[in-house]
Amino acid sequence: MSSTNRTLVKAAGFLMAAQLISRLLGFLRETLIAGFYGQGSTTDAYNAAFILPDLLYWLLVGGVLSAAFIPVFSEYIAKEKVDEGWKVVSSVVNLIFLTLGLLIFIGLLFTPQFLRLMVPGFEKIGNIHLTVNLTRILLIQPLFMAISGLIMGVLNSYKIFWPSALGTVLYNACIIFFGTILANPAKPESISGFAVGVVVGAVASFAVQIPSLRKVGVRYYPIIDWHNPGVRRIGALALPIIISYSLNQIQVVVNNNFGSTLPPGSITAVWYSYRLFQLPVGIFALAIAVATFPTMTEQAALKQWDKLRQTISGAIRMVVFITVPISVGMIVLRYPLIRVLFQHGQFSANDTFTTAIPLFYFAIGISSQSVIQILPRAFYALQDTWTPVILGIIAMVVNVIAMVLLIGPLAHGGLAFATSIAAVVNMVLLFYMLRRRLGQMDGWAMFWTSVKSLIASLFMAGVIWVWSEWLTPLIGIRTLGSLVVLITGTVIGALAFAGMAKILRMGEFEQAMGLVYRKIGTR
Repeated sequence: MSSTNRTLVKAAGFLMAAQLISRLLGFLRETLIAGFYGQGSTTDAYNAAFILPDLLYWLLVGGVLSAAFIPVFSEYIAKEKVDEGWKVVSSVVNLIFLTLGLLIFIGLLFTPQFLRLMVPGFEKIGNIHLTVNLTRILLIQPLFMAISGLIMGVLNSYKIFWPSALGTVLYNACIIFFGTILANPAKPESISGFAVGVVVGAVASFAVQIPSLRKVGVRYYPIIDWHNPGVRRIGALALPIIISYSLNQIQVVVNNNFGSTLPPGSITAVWYSYRLFQLPVGIFALAIAVATFPTMTEQAALKQWDKLRQTISGAIRMVVFITVPISVGMIVLRYPLIRVLFQHGQFSANDTFTTAIPLFYFAIGISSQSVIQILPRAFYALQDTWTPVILGIIAMVVNVIAMVLLIGPLAHGGLAFATSIAAVVNMVLLFYMLRRRLGQMDGWAMFWTSVKSLIASLFMAGVIWVWSEWLTPLIGIRTLGSLVVLITGTVIGALAFAGMAKILRMGEFEQAMGLVYRKIGTR
């Protein structure tokens, strides 16, 4: 393994561990909310309250950070033009801070009008006022998350990852703390404690990165230099992403419009299952993508095309190897998984059944969604932001059409299935266009990794199914029994997958085991 690959593996491993802790805290947070308030109009209001804050963040920061900020600043570092790079950083930070502050003020004024467009069914249910109040609390969050995200971009350009990873842990910890101490199941409005925790968590995520920022030699300039070539380049690169996120709100509108007209709790069921769907994506795929992105950017800047292709191929193969068995395992064990995480307090057995439906359809698209974390970043490293945007718009149209067609026969399950279908379409289109751009992409190696992972996963699924069908009648489906089925099924399934992967001589399995052995050997 080359030194670059070792560095990437170490960085990805650390990020995976931090993301695992953060996601576990995130599920503790969701479990507490489910226990306190069940799955109904109150939790629907809480989940819908994130629509406007998330929209503002992703429109102004998400695209700039992922597609433009890191590649441009990394290039300044690689070419040893650090002082000029900090002038670019300062201009972007100042511009986003002022623009976002103005939009948040406007959002606070027109929150009711916005939500009546997004979730029209809430008027009939009677939880529109709670949604408005929660949204206004949460609107403070994007400002701190924006600055935090830009600081993360600076540190990632220096290949420093741990402060932002720690920030995500603190973020969830704050939500849990404030949500728990302020919760009162008898008063639906007390769910605002979790919203307060979100704001405090955003501040903590920002503050924890400041010491590392000072160590890299932060240089702040109170300027907005429109004529700076770096600022112009970031603007040009970010523009298509901003357009893409704007158009993507069409599918958000369709999703929430449909969800708000379904029985109360449908939006929450989709949200909880979506959180489970995002778990492997956030822990493994996103960690690998974030760790490899600065390297891809550096290789593209130095025109090291062979190394760039190897980096992309290795990242995709590892993501597929990890996520295919997780996807299959989640389908087989979805009922005990939901019972353990959510079925307590006000969350009933019927709520478990309702949540298991979209989870099944979401799980189908886990691997595709995971690969999507890597492929657009390859284009961004090439400073091509338009191609992923155009392909994303195509996938968005597919998503909306699929939702319209599937909402009737599958209800809220159709919303989840549409997302998985769109993810598959987006992945295929991205890979095809990247192959045209870079030439041979080690496609056969990725294909055989996918085939072998699926074979091993299906074998694993059979083993888990037989085991759970034998064990469940003996110990029941209460929380403890479901926990035993979930843990033993996961362990037995992992062993079955590992055994089959070894039989199939998968290189990714050998690489993963080699890393484990080296870690053990260093202790």
